[in-house]
Amino acid sequence: MGYAKLELLLPMKAAMITSVDPDPLWTLDDLLSELNSLELQLGARDHFSSPLKKYERFSEVKETRGSDKPFVMCILEDDAEESGSGDGFTNHGLTTGTRFTCDVFYVSESEGSDDELHMEPTSPLLMEKKSIEEGILFELENKHHLIVKEQLRSKLSALELSQKNENEKSSFSMHQLEKQAEARREMDRRLDKQYQRRIAEVLDNRLSILQRNHEQRSQIEERRIRDDAVLEEAKRKEKAMIEERLCQEKAKTEAEAKLNAIKQAEVHKAALEAENRAAAEAAEKEIARIRETTALDASKKESTKSKGIKVFASETALKAESNRLTIYNEAAGNLNAIALKDIDRLGRQMKKKVNQAGGSVENVRTKARELVQLIDDPVLPISISSMIFANKVLSLCENPSLGFDTTAFSCGWVILLVSSQVPSVIDFVIAEFHRTCIYTVPKHPKALDAASQTNEYWKMMGYREKDGKIESSKEFMERAECCMKLYAALIQTEIDGVRNPHGLREGWTWIAMLLNTLPANAATSMALEAFLRMAGYALFRRYKSQFIKVLNVISTRFLPTLKQKQGEARREVVMKLEQYLNDKVYMQEPEGRHLQGSSLSKVFW
Repeated sequence: MGYAKLELLLPMKAAMITSVDPDPLWTLDDLLSELNSLELQLGARDHFSSPLKKYERFSEVKETRGSDKPFVMCILEDDAEESGSGDGFTNHGLTTGTRFTCDVFYVSESEGSDDELHMEPTSPLLMEKKSIEEGILFELENKHHLIVKEQLRSKLSALELSQKNENEKSSFSMHQLEKQAEARREMDRRLDKQYQRRIAEVLDNRLSILQRNHEQRSQIEERRIRDDAVLEEAKRKEKAMIEERLCQEKAKTEAEAKLNAIKQAEVHKAALEAENRAAAEAAEKEIARIRETTALDASKKESTKSKGIKVFASETALKAESNRLTIYNEAAGNLNAIALKDIDRLGRQMKKKVNQAGGSVENVRTKARELVQLIDDPVLPISISSMIFANKVLSLCENPSLGFDTTAFSCGWVILLVSSQVPSVIDFVIAEFHRTCIYTVPKHPKALDAASQTNEYWKMMGYREKDGKIESSKEFMERAECCMKLYAALIQTEIDGVRNPHGLREGWTWIAMLLNTLPANAATSMALEAFLRMAGYALFRRYKSQFIKVLNVISTRFLPTLKQKQGEARREVVMKLEQYLNDKVYMQEPEGRHLQGSSLSKVFW
């Protein structure tokens, strides 16, 4: 049998249980309803039968007691066995009691018992005859009263103890808070005193500094006033002296001014004459050099007809070179009709602009516009201006700097931008390339014997004569290498909106003609290595597998032939070519190919 929870008859919103009556007043109706609820709870929890279920429900007993029917006691078999075991007999049937009535009788107050206090005051009966069920109810009720009282006493004790502990904790917490508040107030008072003391010290120091500064300013002001007074006095004296000196030197100044004007006119005239002479000499040297190179071109053609020299080149390359040099020589023949000072002036201005072009796209575009304006100068014909421009562009190869590769790409931009506005410029530039380095054609003159290796032969190769002596092979190779790099930078320059008349197609033709017609030696291998190092990346991107086939030809045919020959220069260039092929340098973009600020394919002229 389980346990049922009994709740005290108290208001639901009671804040605290202050006192509970351990002996509450229970009416019979309240007790019956409570017992019915207990029976329902016990029946829901336990599956076995309770002793209370063996009899009728208490409400039915109450109704039966009030009726006029005779009292009938029903005893079940189990109850009969229990009672029979106690009394010594067993009855397996129902025992029907005889109907009896008891007249109502009264007793005096002196004969009553203490239980009368709990009986209803309106009941006139001293005691009613109780049934078995009511007896059991009475026992349960007494037991229930005792348990409730014990629970109430325990609950009250626990509540009182808990309330006492809470009161003690609250008192202790309040005491601690008061101590902390007092300590905090004491700390605040100390901090306030320290802060006020520090403020007083700072104010004292500030006032002392202000007073000292004020005294210093006062002294400075007094000193300045005295100095101003002394200076004014000195100025008055100096002014008087200057006025006297001016009066004395006035006559001398007028005479000297006349003499100085005459001398300055003479000096200016002499300087102008010297400048004209220098410009004339520079122009004469430039014209002499152009005429010399023109005559050298003619002598090259005549010397190639001799039996001692053989020229290796394709007919197409020689024809293209002849056409460009014809245009160039015609313009050079008209130099006699041009004033030397105009040629010198235009050459110096163009060289300055070409040297300054580089760095960013905007700077290159600006310098290209300025060069176009110089070429369109009405003082000189466009052919002469174009020839001078081509000469100044190739002058970059005379003394190459450490960053020549980047300069070469910038110069390629300038050439392409200028030629887009002045189309004749590109012919003069390519002709100047051919005159400066014959390997841009490409062609190579070879002396068949030692007697043919004269100064004229070396000049035909591109060597220069200094003080009657031919320059060294190292100087010639360095200049030719720079010229080939500049030529390779030009053919791969691509700008949106600008057509390159001498583009990658010409570069592909050049490399094919070199491998097919020129012999493998130090000079041709140098030209090939310099060209590939600058233009190999662009050719690989354009021609893909066809360019790889060209590299295979170099690896299987050109390099083996080159290795069979002797010479320090040959060994050096062989190492460069092998390194280029083994490291696949053609797959890496050359440094400086993209100008700062944009890419080659996204800039419009």
